[in-house]
Amino acid sequence: MTSSAGVAVSYLQDELAPFYSVSVNLTVPQSTLRFGEIVKLRYPQLQDHNYKGIPMTTRCKWPGNDPLYIEYHDKEWGVPLHDERALFEFLCLECQQAGLSWITVLRKRENYRRAFLNFEPEAVASMSDDTIETLLLDAGLIRNRLKLYAMRHNAIAFLKVQKEFGSFGKYMWSFVNGKTIDGRRTGMGDIPATTPESDTMSKDLKKRGFKFVGSTICYAHMQATGMVNDHVHECFRYRELTSSV
Repeated sequence: MTSSAGVAVSYLQDELAPFYSVSVNLTVPQSTLRFGEIVKLRYPQLQDHNYKGIPMTTRCKWPGNDPLYIEYHDKEWGVPLHDERALFEFLCLECQQAGLSWITVLRKRENYRRAFLNFEPEAVASMSDDTIETLLLDAGLIRNRLKLYAMRHNAIAFLKVQKEFGSFGKYMWSFVNGKTIDGRRTGMGDIPATTPESDTMSKDLKKRGFKFVGSTICYAHMQATGMVNDHVHECFRYRELTSSV
């Protein structure tokens, strides 16, 4: 008769095989172990997150050990996004990233939400010069005059796109034919900085008056908002997002 612990280990072998290269030699007297104890003993690298109830931490390497970056990777990055306000927020923050690391901007996100009226496009489009000049004194922001003024400029352009296409999301997703591109990345070295789609997006956004929207920024936007799934193949989020499409 197979013990419940033995069944648990068998389950682990079957379910984790696509995600981990783990050799399992069942030499532990499992009859005295609980399921969670087997996980810790046989799979010490598994923690924190879950796939079908099994803790998992195999993820893309770029978040490192930073808790904020890990949370962003696990809950936001690559999730298909269609909400208008949220798309505007991501575009604005990615514009602020130009020449900097994303984690620098991410750590300041709440400050930007406060300063730029929770990224409500109509409100940002109506911000006065005096208000923006005051924000240049705010240490919680990246105090670059061109970038901060670009927020208002891009809000105005955003509203024009909304009016023309019915929604900004419809316009942006048209560059990927309305569905997520599966990057099928086997490693970080496979992830490009730009693609033909981001080149086209950048060119069209610039034509419509948007600022700080080079192809690299556009591709970062595509990755963040799920227009492309660039989680590496072994990352647990790649599987989750692929199965949800």
